[in-house]
Amino acid sequence: MRDRHANNCELRENARTGSAGANTNGSSRELINLVSANSEVGAAEVAATIVVIDKRALVRKCFAQCLQTASKRTVVSFPNVDSWLKVCDDTFASLVLLCIAGKPNDLETQRDITRLCQQANQLPTILLSDVEEPGQIVDAIGRGVRGYIPTSMPLEVVIEIMRVVTAGGEFVPASSLIAARQSNNCVTASQQSGAGLFTARQAAVVEALRRGKENKIIAYELNMRESTVKVHIRNIMKKLKARNRTEVAFMANEIRQNGSGV
Repeated sequence: MRDRHANNCELRENARTGSAGANTNGSSRELINLVSANSEVGAAEVAATIVVIDKRALVRKCFAQCLQTASKRTVVSFPNVDSWLKVCDDTFASLVLLCIAGKPNDLETQRDITRLCQQANQLPTILLSDVEEPGQIVDAIGRGVRGYIPTSMPLEVVIEIMRVVTAGGEFVPASSLIAARQSNNCVTASQQSGAGLFTARQAAVVEALRRGKENKIIAYELNMRESTVKVHIRNIMKKLKARNRTEVAFMANEIRQNGSGV
């Protein structure tokens, strides 16, 4: 195992050449894209390195370059969590930014978040997502994420949030907190008006459908078989006289918004 001085020297050299090489045991290692405007990287800059993880190659490269320019810090980018965890012990960094698209609450993303927060040198982790669903934000924070940034935010605000998180703070968008409060009020009203319509299990499935979750995700979160989830959905559709799960989700939203029976 190389000592920290050797690793630091190697990282400086990689910053000049633009990529990192193979493992000490000779096995191939995924390339690490280093976006650096400086020919020399000082110790303080290395320690302030930002780690960006995004599966989308073009988005990853463009975002890393923008982040490098705006923050004036070294940015190291990876295509997935596995490639980062392979080198995290040998890499000086201060922050991990996991970029996801589509469904931040799918099983793969949940596992990635947990692994980052528990294994990656305990570095603070920020989730960058297209989705601003309060329930998903709460889930991410509960798994150890220190910040949740919607992609609707401007770059300069993202930079400031990163500084706050790096300094030991946390961040969630205020709009999500307001939405969560309004959502809780709607839930209370709908539960009162729709009492007896669904069993407790069916009500949980309805809420999951409202959030657009897939059957396997619902089964995982509610600790039931996927076949049982399908049975619940069929019974829910019969009660609501809905033709498909999309109509169930729409009706569930109507119940929450109006606080009226179905």
